[in-house]
Amino acid sequence: MVAEGRDVVSFGAGEPDFPTPEHIVEAAARAAADPANHHYTANVGLPALRSAIRDYTRSYSGVDIEESQILVTNGAKQAIFQTFAALLDPGDEALLPAPHWVTYPSGIELAGGRAVSVTTRMEEGFKVDVDALERHRTERTKLLVFVSPSNPTGAVYTAEEARAIGEWARDNGVWVVTDEIYQRLVYDEDEAAPSIAAVTEGLDDVVMINGVAKSFAMTGWRVGWMIGPPDIVGAAARHQSHATGNVNNVAQMAAVEAIMGPQETVLAMREAFDKRRQKIVSMLTGAPGVDCAEPAGAFYVFPSVRGLLNDSYPTAEALAEGLLEEAGIAVVPGASFGAPGFIRLSYALSDADLERGVARMLDMFGRL
Repeated sequence: MVAEGRDVVSFGAGEPDFPTPEHIVEAAARAAADPANHHYTANVGLPALRSAIRDYTRSYSGVDIEESQILVTNGAKQAIFQTFAALLDPGDEALLPAPHWVTYPSGIELAGGRAVSVTTRMEEGFKVDVDALERHRTERTKLLVFVSPSNPTGAVYTAEEARAIGEWARDNGVWVVTDEIYQRLVYDEDEAAPSIAAVTEGLDDVVMINGVAKSFAMTGWRVGWMIGPPDIVGAAARHQSHATGNVNNVAQMAAVEAIMGPQETVLAMREAFDKRRQKIVSMLTGAPGVDCAEPAGAFYVFPSVRGLLNDSYPTAEALAEGLLEEAGIAVVPGASFGAPGFIRLSYALSDADLERGVARMLDMFGRL
């Protein structure tokens, strides 16, 4: 539609709208000029990056790890897929709190497992609790996917909530796969997103997923990592050696600079996202037929539009299509995340586009 000259405001992108910070790009340029980076390197990741990840994990997740527990991957998505492949046997069940990112169920199924959705409610902050997990646990339950902050809801678990879930998993022999990709994007300075691995004593069966994509505006550089017990990481590394081999060396060196270099740009982006978060929530709050909770992290709002559904738009998917065709607004329907009746809006777009797009959206809603 854009190519045809249509004016479309997209709230669909799951990535920062900022360019990668200049000091990171400069580090990549230096790396590209170094012949050492023109050849195959260790499949598990460059020593400099694995060392940096160890220190970064200690600083921001509060977990002490060894470099032997780290595998550098082509983005966090590859880390997630390989973790599922290493842990799941055919028929194993993975508990997946919903709403959830679209890749998790597919990754579980590709590994031969079965994704078991555990529905959460907006009224409860889109957060799962131990009682709900226990109701869905069976003798085939192998792992729990734990995400804080969450895509698509922006939900953030407190230390107490994360600890209770971690202790439940530990006591029941359930692995925890914790995706911490949004951990630096939490807006209450007094309430960071604590790592479930850090707050739960004795939680050894855990794999931590992270990367540079979201906090450093580096989605296109494709550098992520998984951290876990050496046997699980070793299995994933053997898988990766046959699938892709080492991650791009230039991108790896850029990631070293991202996580070990100046952090002011991370704080500046978070401040910009926070202002947009407050703006979009204020604009959506009180709109007829819309119910929008304030997210605590990430860069998404996930409002219910069930009050707008009618004969013309019986589902959120139909409403999303109508928004695109009639109002030039792109959103992602909630069914993609296991939550019919909702839509996801990313506020990783310019302030002007955000205000213009939401105003156009509300105008259409007012005519339904």
